[in-house]
Amino acid sequence: MLYALQQPVMVRVVEQPIESTTVGDVLIGAFGLTGALILSAIFLGALFGGMLIGIKKLREKYNLEPVPDSEALRITPTS
Repeated sequence: MLYALQQPVMVRVVEQPIESTTVGDVLIGAFGLTGALILSAIFLGALFGGMLIGIKKLREKYNLEPVPDSEALRITPTS
């Protein structure tokens, strides 16, 4: 009997308007992704290049340079 005395509750759900994606939004996103990829490629290239130069310097410092192929194969220029 308690249920018969209650008034029904009406709820209206208002949806947010959907924003459309424009060509400008797509281009900005594409340029942003391209820029991030370029920056990461430059950073990784500098990092690996620095590592290779560092390894080369350490080999020179401790005389760990491998024997050049010309000496290992005993190739001499002809005169």
